[in-house]
Amino acid sequence: MPHLHVKEFKQLSFPTSEDEISFDFLATNHKHPDEKLIATSYEGKSFFLLVKENDNKILIKSDKITRPSPNYLIKHALLAYAKASDTEVISSNVDEGAKNIHLQNDTALKNINYFVHNFPLDKEIQIEVGFGSGRHLLHQAEKNPETLFIGIEIHKASIEQVLKQISIKNLDNLLVLDYDARLFLELVPSNIVGKIFVHFPVPWDKKPNRRVISKTFIDESERVLKQGGRLELRTDSENYYAYSYETFISRNQVALEINKNLDIAISSKYEDRWKRMEKNIYDITMTNSQVSEPLKENYDFLFDTIDISQESLIDLNGTTLRYKEGFIHFERLYHIEDGSLLYRIAMGSFERPEHLYLLIDTSHLTCKYFPELPVSSPTNQKIHNYLKELLHG
Repeated sequence: MPHLHVKEFKQLSFPTSEDEISFDFLATNHKHPDEKLIATSYEGKSFFLLVKENDNKILIKSDKITRPSPNYLIKHALLAYAKASDTEVISSNVDEGAKNIHLQNDTALKNINYFVHNFPLDKEIQIEVGFGSGRHLLHQAEKNPETLFIGIEIHKASIEQVLKQISIKNLDNLLVLDYDARLFLELVPSNIVGKIFVHFPVPWDKKPNRRVISKTFIDESERVLKQGGRLELRTDSENYYAYSYETFISRNQVALEINKNLDIAISSKYEDRWKRMEKNIYDITMTNSQVSEPLKENYDFLFDTIDISQESLIDLNGTTLRYKEGFIHFERLYHIEDGSLLYRIAMGSFERPEHLYLLIDTSHLTCKYFPELPVSSPTNQKIHNYLKELLHG
């Protein structure tokens, strides 16, 4: 991940800009003042640069929660901050090259709000979760020009590589999203998806709660799939196959197709390696027979005027509020120079929470999510309402 090690951290006078990049404010950790966040805006995206100080050197990199894609946004922001603050860089893995020619006019990479407000409905949709190298996703898009493919991935290098290939191949039926696929499915309209591919997901044997396949994921997949639509799992992990099979078969009604070492039209470089090692490949395909209720729209994630004291707001730091539907955890509190507060929070369902920031203007008694709203889902709406009640007093 792009980063700089600098001799000392030099604070700018906020807000300011450098090389078309805006640095809007600085937020300092309430308990650990050696950690700071720099609110940054570039090419229509807002994110934080993270500053971590220690005895020997200071690290500046992208904050994990708000990290944008592709990587060149982070690289340019880091270099621009060092330039604007006249900071001495000790070491760096950031090159100063220009934006890749194949990303100059990129239109394939979409923000989650694009799908919230403009979900494409004019073509059949197929979704690939965790496309990795993108070999399978690109092949499908090339062979099926009348179908719109949505590729979901959180690995930045993989995203950038696929965006380059989309440009080189001049594909106009493939969109890319850097987001948690489990959350993304919650905002997909019902009964519109032809196929969902989950090829070689991370097994997460030690953290099974992080697995893509779960009862909730299958429920959401069934809702978004049209009648006859298919959810296709492909894995080299015998443990993941066994776990997934049990999860699928525990449903009251399900149509499954099971295959072992099935050859498909295109395989990833990792699958090729596993085949050379004579490692088994397992496939589970679920065919949907249901017609689901339409998805509710127009969720409201606005806040009323804040009506609790600043002391009470600060006391929330580190606390967790649990409800029947989910929870809110106030992970970290930051202070902004103008007196505003910034909370890093986790909220939503216990199974697939969201991590985001809450920006609280204590002067004007206003509050908003930053830099993006939560996913429009029934659970998030309920948890938001609890949070709104809490802040309203």
